[in-house]
Amino acid sequence: MSTIVVNKKDELIMALVHYFVTVKDYTPIVVRGVKDEIWLENSNEPYKIIRINSNHIHNNEQLDFDYYKTKSIVKQIKKKTFSFTVNTLNIFTDVGENVDLKSRKNVDNTFIDSFESIDKSGILSAFPDMNDKLVKDKEGLDFIVNVTTDLNKKTEASNRIYEDTFKPKKIIITKIIMALCIVMFLVTCLLDGSYLEFKATTLYKLGANVRFGLQKFEFYRLILYMFLHGGIAHLVVNMYSLSIIGTQIETYFGKRKYIFIYLFSGIVAGLLSAVIHDGVSIGASGAIFGLLGALLYFGYHYRIYLGEALKKNIIPIIILNLAIGFIMPGIDNAAHIGGLVSGYLIAMTLGVKGKSSKQERINGIVCSVLLVGFLLFLLFR
Repeated sequence: MSTIVVNKKDELIMALVHYFVTVKDYTPIVVRGVKDEIWLENSNEPYKIIRINSNHIHNNEQLDFDYYKTKSIVKQIKKKTFSFTVNTLNIFTDVGENVDLKSRKNVDNTFIDSFESIDKSGILSAFPDMNDKLVKDKEGLDFIVNVTTDLNKKTEASNRIYEDTFKPKKIIITKIIMALCIVMFLVTCLLDGSYLEFKATTLYKLGANVRFGLQKFEFYRLILYMFLHGGIAHLVVNMYSLSIIGTQIETYFGKRKYIFIYLFSGIVAGLLSAVIHDGVSIGASGAIFGLLGALLYFGYHYRIYLGEALKKNIIPIIILNLAIGFIMPGIDNAAHIGGLVSGYLIAMTLGVKGKSSKQERINGIVCSVLLVGFLLFLLFR
């Protein structure tokens, strides 16, 4: 039917790429300086990196050089993806008869030069459904159309998720939270008669978080305390932080997930604070650290794009603020740590669209439930 003839080697490579991208959710990586190689990445698979190499490998010396080149590129990927170990699969399609394709440390080599050779390659142990899912029932133009159409659909879907995630959105929830904090600050001013620093008794009446209150089942304090502040300086610092970080979380996760992240982080932060010390705890900073934890989780999943931001901005900000909390008196670092951890866990539970696996979300649910249960146990023991 079709007069177009596709080279068998090209047909095999297209089928492999189609399988890894559309079935196994691998993402193509742009690697500069390489020729006739395709690099794919998926941190949820046994092999985080798949490399399909169509260059001819003449002898073992050339294979050694190829291994050195592979390790150099993987080293760069490790830095971008914050990975300590990156298991890599090299798929060679053109190898000399005397070449020994032995596997190296964290790099497995296999040779596939035809659809029939897949069974002998050993790749089915890692990808047992490959033979069933490979596109190989059509030839020529039909084959090109099928593979190209599927790849385009996958790419378009990924692009839509990416654009929807990062496009600017109308910020509403962050403004509402800030407005509630300001209203509660004004109410506190009226009751306390001051604005620089409020009395603990006034804050307690308005719902400040404190251990003996929670032990009397006054759990409403775990919500109210995160909208109370100890004075004008406390309010200004937290509202400035919230205006920056909250805007990002509302954009990346959406409004509903943002509300869950903020409230859950604030509640867990309050629980850990009550378990650690007896004093009155107030402020949005525990929940804000929860937003930082969620941002850390999000940045990890988009580390190819946000790797530099994670290393130079997000992680240093977290470390600096925690360090300040340990050095300066009067800062509730227990709430900060509780918020940070719970923010990461609830973000894992809610998931990043198009990135988080089902197993990852289940792990997030289990860890979140265990964390809350453990803190409640410590609170009432």
